[in-house]
Amino acid sequence: MSRTFDAIIIGSGQAGPFLAARLAATGRTVALVERKVLGGTCVNTGCTPTKAMVACAKVAHTVREAVHFGVHVETNTRVSLAEVKSRTDRIVQNSRESLDRMLVNAKCTVVYGHARFISAHEIQVGEEILRGEQLFINVGARAAIPNLPGLRSVDYLTNSSILALTELPTHLVVVGGGAVGVEFAQMFRRFGCEVTLVEMKSSLMHREDAAASGLVAELLISEGVQLRLKAECISFSRDAGGTCVHVDCKEGDAEVRGSHVLLAMGRAPNTSDLALEAAGVQVDSAGYITVDEQLRTSVAHIWALGDCNGHGGFTHTAYNDFEIVAGNLLDGKGRRVSDRIQARATYTDPPLAQVGMTEQEARATGRDLLMATRPMHSVARAIEKGETFGLMKAIVDAQTERILGAMIFGVGGDEAIHCILDVMYSERPYTILTNAVHIHPTVAELIPTLFESLEAVK
Repeated sequence: MSRTFDAIIIGSGQAGPFLAARLAATGRTVALVERKVLGGTCVNTGCTPTKAMVACAKVAHTVREAVHFGVHVETNTRVSLAEVKSRTDRIVQNSRESLDRMLVNAKCTVVYGHARFISAHEIQVGEEILRGEQLFINVGARAAIPNLPGLRSVDYLTNSSILALTELPTHLVVVGGGAVGVEFAQMFRRFGCEVTLVEMKSSLMHREDAAASGLVAELLISEGVQLRLKAECISFSRDAGGTCVHVDCKEGDAEVRGSHVLLAMGRAPNTSDLALEAAGVQVDSAGYITVDEQLRTSVAHIWALGDCNGHGGFTHTAYNDFEIVAGNLLDGKGRRVSDRIQARATYTDPPLAQVGMTEQEARATGRDLLMATRPMHSVARAIEKGETFGLMKAIVDAQTERILGAMIFGVGGDEAIHCILDVMYSERPYTILTNAVHIHPTVAELIPTLFESLEAVK
């Protein structure tokens, strides 16, 4: 059996369904192929469920801290992970159903199953062959599983499988810093678990601003998370109480024991089982599909969007990939991936938001720089909320007065930082912000003050 479509989209992550609906609105026949459930990483194992769980952890933490606000809770705080999961599952299901309704209303054909290329225009899904004039690959990424001794003999968790737990671990060992590691470490500590985080580097979050990384480490320690920095995981073994993580370190025990182990050691693209070679689609050494500025692959009528192309790895970058492809293909625009300013957030509490360059990256350019920092305890809104932990930082090119980057680690920082990002996109000088009048009391009101305090970097 075979069918022919104007467009075939493989994968229903953030870019896929919206591109399908947009293409269908032009009168094209569109098939969207999904191997499991609609929504991809964000809806099913990423942003939606994890941020719902972060919210639950925040409530538990707030209850424990209530006495500092004059609120006395008379019962002991107990977290039911089964109920947390039930709430999270409802939110996820609502998101899936919303996508399903959108695709039905758009009159897109949804095909469930594993897609494999058999030629540059054809894929096979089960017993069926689908032919498309244009194809769009949106297959996402998954947790990277290292080839370490003993790992296959233990019951390890990933960011996906940990969401299925209904009972709290006695002691969760998180292997790997970065966003996934620190978010789950804080979350499960606030749920009441003992937590140890093992990171091979001396910096907890080595891709982030160095000062912010240090503050995140300080935050986790203050909440009772045990940090093992400069401890490289080298092997695993079974233990009477669960799993033993063996580490190479100069300080501390060489063995870290826990009831559960979470691997947070990076991501890998879901490209190895697509038979891309049959279509002539090229990938790099890590398996990411190589694309040009318009997200075309090495085959002119095939595009790659989202995590699988290695240009972002976030929901917002995947959605922007959809905007780039749709804008160029349907609206005659000349949108490019390089027009995108890097922006990301780690959803610890408080969140860490970063736009543009970090201080380390800016210094490496050799430019003359201006830089300013302000502690969050200078923000009236943070003081009133009792959440003064954190720091703001801004970096400017001294010659052009253009903002190169900014970081806010603090309450509301993930929202407030967008007023800096918007000025960066406008390609206007930082003085746009120093002349702005922001509402009091807000976190964003300190941003003009931050830029007014810029000083030359030595």
